[in-house]
Amino acid sequence: MEETISLHDIFKTIRKRLLLIISTFILAVSIAGGVSYFFLTPVYETSTQILISQKDVENKQFIQQDVQTNLQLINTYSVIIKSPVILTKVVNNLNLNDSLEVLNKNINVSSEQDSQVINVSVQNTNLKEAVEIANTTAEVFQEEIPKLMNVDNVKILSPAVEIKNSKPIRPNPILNMAIAALIGLMIGVGIAFLIEYLDKTIKTEQDISEVVELQILGLISPISQKKSKKKKKNKKKRGVKDV
Repeated sequence: MEETISLHDIFKTIRKRLLLIISTFILAVSIAGGVSYFFLTPVYETSTQILISQKDVENKQFIQQDVQTNLQLINTYSVIIKSPVILTKVVNNLNLNDSLEVLNKNINVSSEQDSQVINVSVQNTNLKEAVEIANTTAEVFQEEIPKLMNVDNVKILSPAVEIKNSKPIRPNPILNMAIAALIGLMIGVGIAFLIEYLDKTIKTEQDISEVVELQILGLISPISQKKSKKKKKNKKKRGVKDV
């Protein structure tokens, strides 16, 4: 015989196991909040902008072809910025303990479409150190790029600045708690239905009706021990009076 679950049964199960669902929900949110606020190390991000272009030689006009050439070289510049040639000097200048691999991973180079401006973003657990790495990377690149390529006009448009009370980019406690709340709710509901499915004990007259597939005609109310003793005493008293 196939068992079907109606919408009424679903709400009945949720209402019956509501305390379990709420407990799982609160536990998940509490764990996510505690881990986010007290155990995860905050990571900050800062960035600097670099403009790369060619100087006019012998007062020739700056034509559209020059712009396209510079745009096509943006990807090359991005690779050079994260290359050991640049990052080794950054590590030496700042006396960093990070390896080149770690530094490369924490630096992100990007550019807007059809733009000769390169954004150098740095992530670090220390905001001051992130600012120093971003600015030093831009400065080293500005010094080294003329030696590597035929580029003689590199300008730093906006250096990275340490802003007080800057918020870390991660972790995001609110987002983590929201995700945990959703997961906790799903787990709580899942456990509630699992318990209900595995629970085969007969507790109510409705359970008996479902098992025997017969309609209930009547019920016998349970008699407490106090009422039973009281009735026996009353019977004895009546017996004494009758004699």
